[in-house]
Amino acid sequence: MTQLSVNVNKIATLRNARGQDLPNVVQVSRDIIQWGADGITVHPRPDERHIKRQDVYDLKGLVDESRSKGSVVEFNIEGYPSEDFLRLVENTRPDQCTLVPDPPDVITSNAGWNLKTQKRLLTDVLLHLKRLNIRSSLFLDPKDNSYEHWEALAGLKPNRIELYTEAFAKNFGTDSYSSVIQGYQALASQAMEAGIGLNAGHDLNLQNLPALIHDIPEIKEVSIGHALICESLYMGLETTLQHYLKILKKPQ
Repeated sequence: MTQLSVNVNKIATLRNARGQDLPNVVQVSRDIIQWGADGITVHPRPDERHIKRQDVYDLKGLVDESRSKGSVVEFNIEGYPSEDFLRLVENTRPDQCTLVPDPPDVITSNAGWNLKTQKRLLTDVLLHLKRLNIRSSLFLDPKDNSYEHWEALAGLKPNRIELYTEAFAKNFGTDSYSSVIQGYQALASQAMEAGIGLNAGHDLNLQNLPALIHDIPEIKEVSIGHALICESLYMGLETTLQHYLKILKKPQ
C-alpha cells in the first residue's frame, strides 16, 4: 500500500494571508493525522511565504506527540539543500528529507535534479543525511533519461527518489499518456534495480492518482497538498482525506 503524506504549505499560505494564526497549521495537521494520514510534509522557503521556521519545529513536536500516543506518522521536509535548510533539518531530524532543486524565487518546484552537474553537491548532502539517520529522497523528472543520468543515480543511491509528476498530470487522459507513463515506469524500474525506493508528488489529485498507483504500484509514498486543499473546499477536509486513503489503501 502507498502512504499518504499531506503537504500543509497551503494551510500556512492561508494563515499568512491575514497575518494571524487562523487556520492554525499545527491544529489542522493534528486533525489530518487523526483522520488517518501517514505523514505531514512541509517545504519551507527562505522568505517564509508559507511555512515558517517555527512551523517546522512545532510540527516536529506534533509528530513526536502523536507517536507517543501510538500513531504511526512520519515527518517529511522538502527543500533546496542550502546551509540554512540543512541546519533546520539537522535541528529537527525529520524521518525523511526530500531534496528539491528549486531556487528561492520560484512559485513551486518545477524541475528535477540534474544529477550530472549536481552530483558533487548531492553526494555530500546525502552523506550528511545518512550520518543523521534521516531517509533521503531526490526529486527527479523522468525526462532526464540519459545514460549519464542513470549512472549518476546508481552512484548517488539515495534511499528514495520522488517522481516529479507534473508531466504525468498534464498528459493524464490524453493520447500522449501511454508514452509519458512509460518514461515514469522506466525511471521507476531503474531506481528499484539500484535498490532505491519510490515516492511521487506534484499535481496529483483524486482524478489522476488511481492511474499512477495502478501503473506504478511500487510507489511507497505520495505527497499531496495543493489539490487536496482545493478539493476540500467542496467536500470538506476530512472527507477529501478519506477519498485519498481509499485510493491508496485498497489492494492493487
